[in-house]
Amino acid sequence: MKTYLRILIAGSTGYLGSNIAELLLFEHVEFKAIARSKAKLLAMGVEESQVIEAQVTHPDELEGVCEGVDVVISCLGITRQKDGLGYLDVDYQANLNLLKEAERAGVGKFIYISAFNAQKYPQVRLLEAKERFASRLLQSTKLTPCVIRPNGFFSDITEVYNMAKSGRVFTFGDGENLLNPIHGKDLARFCVDAIDKKETELDVGGPEVLSANEIARLAFSAQAKPVRNTHLPDMLRKVSLSIACHLPEKWGGPAEFFLTMLGDDNIAPTYGNHHLKDYFDGLALANNG
Repeated sequence: MKTYLRILIAGSTGYLGSNIAELLLFEHVEFKAIARSKAKLLAMGVEESQVIEAQVTHPDELEGVCEGVDVVISCLGITRQKDGLGYLDVDYQANLNLLKEAERAGVGKFIYISAFNAQKYPQVRLLEAKERFASRLLQSTKLTPCVIRPNGFFSDITEVYNMAKSGRVFTFGDGENLLNPIHGKDLARFCVDAIDKKETELDVGGPEVLSANEIARLAFSAQAKPVRNTHLPDMLRKVSLSIACHLPEKWGGPAEFFLTMLGDDNIAPTYGNHHLKDYFDGLALANNG
């Protein structure tokens, strides 16, 4: 990556955004970060002059934020809703607000992080909002677009660790569905490296493909607990999904997303060097420390 590029991170206090900020800090790359509150960024070592406090859902607060910026990396999005905002408010409209400002300011490249296989599931409200924005971005003629679609994050898989901690993990069907989740540090590196890539769409996952059963075993092993993995009928997942689809977005949206993704293999191109075993071992060490 050319070190003279000026980068703007949106969604900078979330799981991925904070990992990108940490990477740029470590490599002494010039950047600014948009956040609703600067406290978390300052605690990470980001200078106050690098932080732009703004509500991305309010277009007027974004005026001028892209002036002098070469590359925007947007991690904006919500999985679990709060503040009365929905997926279309943040995953679509807030990103669109930022894109329009980037286009107006003459930004060279706009990188957006969607989700792996999002295009396959337009009926899922979260993914529909993400891909609605991705489609708009890819149609832009005023800057170079790039949509990155990563597989599930290690932070999402923490729920399996927590189930194992309570003594039992529940999986659907035979538990042999496959995925390769990715660590935030690996994904941060991939996103930054994408600045110099020509591709406008990129899929990415972690370095190892694991079954749901293997993930459960790793979670129990990290905590030195006997494996207790209960297999629930996949029909239960399907029934639960049909219910979640009809619930208001605030309650049904997250369940709709996760239950859908658990129904198929999700194997993205492998990347990175962080392994889930080490991540679980780290959680166990932190909990016992």
